[in-house]
Amino acid sequence: MLENLFPNVKVEDLITATNETMYMTLVSLLGTLIFGILLGLTLYLSSPGGLWQNKVINGITASIVNVFRAIPFIILILLLFPFTDFLMGTIRGPKGAIPALIIGAAPFYGRLVEIALKEIDKGVLEAAKAMGAKTSTIIFKVLLKESMPALVSGLTVTAIALIGYTAVAGIIGAGGLGDFAYFYGFQRSDFDIVFVATVLIVIIVFIFQFIGDFISRKLDKR
Repeated sequence: MLENLFPNVKVEDLITATNETMYMTLVSLLGTLIFGILLGLTLYLSSPGGLWQNKVINGITASIVNVFRAIPFIILILLLFPFTDFLMGTIRGPKGAIPALIIGAAPFYGRLVEIALKEIDKGVLEAAKAMGAKTSTIIFKVLLKESMPALVSGLTVTAIALIGYTAVAGIIGAGGLGDFAYFYGFQRSDFDIVFVATVLIVIIVFIFQFIGDFISRKLDKR
């Protein structure tokens, strides 16, 4: 059916590109979730009035987050080539894009985590402290649990940003739908391929948005 509408589009190549985009998005999203929560917790806990109030740690963490958020993703990929090659053994293909995707998205998600934690009712925290709860209990049973709907919403936004990042990474040979659209479509002036790849990216975005909204609504007890 697709080949009848778009004769120049090979279904096998399109499936491979879609699988590469999904692989890059899901793996980098997992890394972003881990490092983003660590960054967000550090920013929140070390801020004035936080459980681990520390101006130095807060300043260093905030600077790292701000610097990496400020660097355009395409430039970040190029800057990380030596690190990516050392870590992954390659700078090409979906595997070679993972470090840049995580480093590019984790600071963004870290800020969203910090914002979500700041929205927690102070009374809940004070009650946990008054009951003698340990710091680990406050973090996992209060902070992360109470902010879970906002964390999921933030992760959904980050996932959609990551899908866009994978398309940019494709331009420098990371594979995926961005690579497919640019090398097989744009460079050959075959805009059928560009159109099909764009539609698939939009569909993937809608799927992630739907899943994220569904989970967030289920977790929100208000």
